[in-house]
Amino acid sequence: MSSDFTWPKLTLKEAGVTLIDCDHKTPKAKASGYPYIAIPQLKDGHVKLDGSERRISAEDFEQWTKKLLPQESDVIVVRRCNSGQSAHVPKNVKWAIGQNLVVLRADGKRVYPPFLRWLLRGDEWWEQVRKYINVGAVFDSLKCREIPLFELTIPPMKEQIEFAQILNSLDDRIALLRETNATLEAIAQTLFKSWFVDFDPVHANAGTQAPSLPAEIQALFPSRLVESPQGLIPEGWEVGTVADLGDVICGKTPPTSKPENYGDDVPFITIPDMHGKIAATQTARSLSKLGADTQPKKYLRPGSICVSCIATPGLVTRVTETSQTNQQINSVVPFEKWGDSYPLFAMQRVGVLVRSGGSGGSVFHNLSKSGFERIPVLLPSEGVIKHFDKISSPLVEQIIAYQKKAQTLAELRDTLLPRLISGQLRLPEAEAELSEVM
Repeated sequence: MSSDFTWPKLTLKEAGVTLIDCDHKTPKAKASGYPYIAIPQLKDGHVKLDGSERRISAEDFEQWTKKLLPQESDVIVVRRCNSGQSAHVPKNVKWAIGQNLVVLRADGKRVYPPFLRWLLRGDEWWEQVRKYINVGAVFDSLKCREIPLFELTIPPMKEQIEFAQILNSLDDRIALLRETNATLEAIAQTLFKSWFVDFDPVHANAGTQAPSLPAEIQALFPSRLVESPQGLIPEGWEVGTVADLGDVICGKTPPTSKPENYGDDVPFITIPDMHGKIAATQTARSLSKLGADTQPKKYLRPGSICVSCIATPGLVTRVTETSQTNQQINSVVPFEKWGDSYPLFAMQRVGVLVRSGGSGGSVFHNLSKSGFERIPVLLPSEGVIKHFDKISSPLVEQIIAYQKKAQTLAELRDTLLPRLISGQLRLPEAEAELSEVM
């Protein structure tokens, strides 16, 4: 396109985008009912329901949606705390919208409704957020009367439709990869629970339930449970501690006062890199080799397991390349006899206990390195571990591969978006880039 090429800039109001505010109060939570969408449910442009969201009664739902009933292609926007973050509304949902959120709705005359979600994720949107943000003592916020004044580049309708198609296809592919990963992880977790929590093969050998494993694997399990400090466990197995699974390393942050400590050589894992990920395939920061070498005992090899123990405790993620972490994370470098997968899923179970505070024992509230090392874990027989690793490791490796693919597609999506909206990139060029990656 020529250097003087421009598309018009319009305010959201001029472009036919209406802001609808929510009720500034919160209904009573119920054990079941309609989802009540709040800020924590808005993630990466989507509304994510994971069971932690508030549920409200049918009566409250009717009351809360009199003013605002979300419809397909609406965009939910955070106006207070995480201001400017957004998520689109898919079809066939019945949600109530919580406090500190508003909805933007295109009338379809100047803005193609399915394209609105992408307008609200581009560079220009964030420039307007920074322009209008009100900095408060506790939270930053956006005023409802000012959001419609945001001025954005509005491509012609034809281009909007085409851009929405290409960006939506990328986003759908990313969503599919993540859904597939959730299924694969659930399969591995189900196997872990069956073998190492419910002890199904032991019950089968005892004749109290039907066997479900090949005979050669079934024979590796004992036929009875015995008492232990942690309750009944399979005969011949032991209850040990995290330290029995591997070497424990508490991370450390090199001095930030020395910029030369940071670079692109060694991934530096922190808590934000661990959220919702079975493996750390991307980090916000990296260390230089110089910085990492100032603390050589903090290196983690691939296959190490990170567990957050301060701030947001109980997150668990696997290391995929030689890395280091900060001091909020304790990591287990597994001994070879435990394989690659058992330590990961055992630490996921430890993570659940850490998040819940355990069963009241003080060990879960003392998450220093020594306290972490003392957390009890089950130590099965090596033969069982070998077969669990043989089954589950390919699942974990596939999850990591899909996670990396989703990461690549997300990076492409996020780089295409501003170039498309600004008119710097032609659609055929964007399709070529997409085809190459897909």
